[in-house]
Amino acid sequence: MDVKVRYELEFPLNSSPQLLYQYISTPSGLSEWFADNVNSRGEFFTFIWDDMQQKARLVSKKTGEKVKFRWVDDHDQDTDLYFEMRILEDEITKDVSLMVIDYADEDELDESKLLWENQVADLKHVIGSV
Repeated sequence: MDVKVRYELEFPLNSSPQLLYQYISTPSGLSEWFADNVNSRGEFFTFIWDDMQQKARLVSKKTGEKVKFRWVDDHDQDTDLYFEMRILEDEITKDVSLMVIDYADEDELDESKLLWENQVADLKHVIGSV
């Protein structure tokens, strides 16, 4: 198996942390920008894109601040890979941004970053942060 590279992206958004949190932590919110459809059963979330689906476990969340999903295999066993979304708010300016932490194969790093950029562009449209 190829070694995955960890990377971080930060996207400034015009949104309140409370509103943004709904879009990164709930199946209905994630379905509006992250995947074509998202279902949850307990701590497990199934992300569906076209005819492909991936399953992840919500391993941690802090209301209004962050969510972390760990990808699971076909037997619902945790893998080493996860993605995390953190809401950052500047204490002085109150500017809000979304920090994304994810992993990709080294040769797919640019493609993965571009995918996040496109998805977050969709998120900005959904929340009216364009």
